[in-house]
Amino acid sequence: MKNKLLYIIVMTMVLSSCKKDFLNQLPPTYLSSASFFKNKTQFDQALTGAYTSLRAIVHEGIYMDEMRSDNAFFTRYSANRGLESLEVLALFLDDANSSATPNSQGNRYADNYTGIARVNTILTRLASSTLSQPEKDQISGEALFLRAFYYFDLVQHYGGVPLQLKELTSVEEAFQPRNTADEVYKQVIADLKAAIPVLPVAAKFPQSGRASKGAAKMLLAYAYMSQPTKDFASAETELRDITQMNYTLLPKYADVFDPVNKNNSESIFEVQYKSDLISGQQSNFAWIFMPKTTNSEFLAGYHGGSMDISSGWNVPTKEMVDSYEPGDLRLPASVAVVEGKISGVEDFTATGLKSPVGFTPTPGLTYFYMIKKYFHPPYITDFNTPDDWPVFRYSGALLLLAECLVNENKNAQALPYLNQVRQRAGLPAVAQATAANVADETRHELAFENHRWTDLIRIGKAIEVSNAKGVRLKALYGWILPAAFNVTQNKLIFPIPFRELQINNKLTQNPGY
Repeated sequence: MKNKLLYIIVMTMVLSSCKKDFLNQLPPTYLSSASFFKNKTQFDQALTGAYTSLRAIVHEGIYMDEMRSDNAFFTRYSANRGLESLEVLALFLDDANSSATPNSQGNRYADNYTGIARVNTILTRLASSTLSQPEKDQISGEALFLRAFYYFDLVQHYGGVPLQLKELTSVEEAFQPRNTADEVYKQVIADLKAAIPVLPVAAKFPQSGRASKGAAKMLLAYAYMSQPTKDFASAETELRDITQMNYTLLPKYADVFDPVNKNNSESIFEVQYKSDLISGQQSNFAWIFMPKTTNSEFLAGYHGGSMDISSGWNVPTKEMVDSYEPGDLRLPASVAVVEGKISGVEDFTATGLKSPVGFTPTPGLTYFYMIKKYFHPPYITDFNTPDDWPVFRYSGALLLLAECLVNENKNAQALPYLNQVRQRAGLPAVAQATAANVADETRHELAFENHRWTDLIRIGKAIEVSNAKGVRLKALYGWILPAAFNVTQNKLIFPIPFRELQINNKLTQNPGY
């Protein structure tokens, strides 16, 4: 014991006599913000990290955008409620505390700000870097696009939010009051106007998956058409520019979503995923959208042990399936019917995968609709798929331009863009473009791509359509509470998450929450 005590005393004296610099040495592999951001490779690595929040936002959009709209709902299994907290989003019963689980509205708020913080650090460090001007242009263009994307997502879903535009270096800087929605939109537009001149035009396909001039112009058009005071003339300019770029419609609608065609000539921007069982960069949409089954190997080629919790979400509504025009090739490409048997309490065993076109239920069997766009089996493990998520597509640009022109009373000019999309879908041309048929075409062209909810808000139909959906579903399902689907103006945006109000006392809550 005496020897041990002596050793401690001696070592303490030795260490206390060492130079301070020696004690503060870091391992040569250690990276910090001070040692990073020194060259183009490091800035590119940081930029790649700034893209990653897009993956979380896509997943949250499945519940907050698509399932919130009239396109989709969820399958309620009374014996296994799964992620109950997500049900409130589809039922319009969410409040400021609806943020405790993954894919919830509270996480979307935080995920956007995570992306913004990464971008702000890049832009702040870039200004004083020694990179060449072309290198700075490439990095700043993509970074500004991402910041605009994240703020656009925030303002659409939460209204005005605090604008953070530089790397934070103190606690005081982190806690700011809310800016107005107008101010956020102005910043989105300013960032995109700065990004567009330095971003490249997509010249060859497949693309790299990075932001391009076309992606920035598409987002800018959406911002002009979504802000409180809409600017259709400016949006028209941006969208017409996109039609003069190198984008084309693929001949077959279903091919757009096939993983072998990632970043194709119809893709303006898509969130990138990779299924390699190693990197953790996989998607999992097909497994979320499949019904809960006892034999997922029948559908997917692999038995998924987690399906009892995470599957059966974002299910096409019968009204959505019935709304497709006869002969619309997008229906069988977008939706499938899974037939099977129910045993026990609610155990579903799949026995058939069928097209919804002309579908007649088999006596003695039950069936579920399933989103098919992202379903490309066989898979070799569960919840691990290679499918990218489409954010902006050329067909969407054509329809957004048609919508823009109709709002400017240029209906005749809108007609060719509308009919170009219909032709690819196997549908006859219409004689005139109207706000109603452009919105209907957009609904079916972009079905299950997280656009429908914000599209309804932009065209002023969200309250009407959502309450009508509630009436239909309440007639079908006795378990839906009377308070569900009481959609008012307040419900067009989500509450500021309660945890954010606790952290930042300068924030105020949205009306009605």
